[in-house]
Amino acid sequence: MSEKSKLAVIALGGNALLRDNQQGTVEEQNMNTINTLESLIYLVREGYNLIISHGNGPQVGNLLLDNAAGVELYGNAVMPLDVCVAFTQGQVGYMIERNLRNVLSKHGLARDVVSMVSQVVVDKDDPAMANPVKRVGKIYTREEADRLAASKGWQFKEEPRVDGGWRRVVPSPEPVDFLNAGLVERLAREGNIVITAGGGGIPVYVDEAGEVRPVEGVIDKDLASAMVGSRVNADELYILTDVPYIYKDYKKPTQQVLEFLDYKDTVRYLEAGTFAEGSMAPKIRACLHFVKHGGSKAVITEATRLEDRRYGSKITMEYEDGRR
Repeated sequence: MSEKSKLAVIALGGNALLRDNQQGTVEEQNMNTINTLESLIYLVREGYNLIISHGNGPQVGNLLLDNAAGVELYGNAVMPLDVCVAFTQGQVGYMIERNLRNVLSKHGLARDVVSMVSQVVVDKDDPAMANPVKRVGKIYTREEADRLAASKGWQFKEEPRVDGGWRRVVPSPEPVDFLNAGLVERLAREGNIVITAGGGGIPVYVDEAGEVRPVEGVIDKDLASAMVGSRVNADELYILTDVPYIYKDYKKPTQQVLEFLDYKDTVRYLEAGTFAEGSMAPKIRACLHFVKHGGSKAVITEATRLEDRRYGSKITMEYEDGRR
């Protein structure tokens, strides 16, 4: 690949591998992965260099359930959250890499593909560390939650979906950097497709002695993808989700497609509460981070619509001063 080829970060949503109405078998996940990766072929044909990130919510959730069952039934040692994130990074990265190699071969395209287990650096003094809000793992009774809180120091919040249920909560600090950023950029600009920062990456911090230490938390996958894009000087960020556009007043009678957005207008919509927290708002923040730190364009769209330029909402700095 030419050094002048555009570099894009592609953030695959959690439904790229596992859909809500599925059991989560390997066969289902492979088919979902193939269908999603087919949509990236046009970017490869256009000569883009690619970095792929991915979600791991369903996978790490299942692993935490298996972990809890192993502890209860067999007395297995509890695996910490950072190890579970690393495990699922390898799992999902392998599935994407293997299937992408096959999809590329099917289309007669020659690219090397490499998946990297990624450690993402956070600030151990991030205010989010003192305010755990991300729910992980199984739902416990109040008595079980109290026992685990006392024995392991875990924190719990009541689960609104289950009467009398409690769920562990962990911090979700902002990503600051990621290890091997220079290597990832070099590999990608050489034409290799790099899979990295899966599930937001394994959260770590560097202590006073310069040693890398794990953090019991999770990082927002889209915000981590934007950070990766900024660190490798990517040109474009694509966040693939289950809707073709960003919408104002989503699923309301006043619903409106927002196709072309500048930074200033996007911030205004975000601050007005236009985008729902827990769904579109984090993706919007990720796009704003990316374009603010040098990216030329961030796109939110559905994976199957990626090739059709008529779809997808684009956020840029281009119109920030009001000129079009």
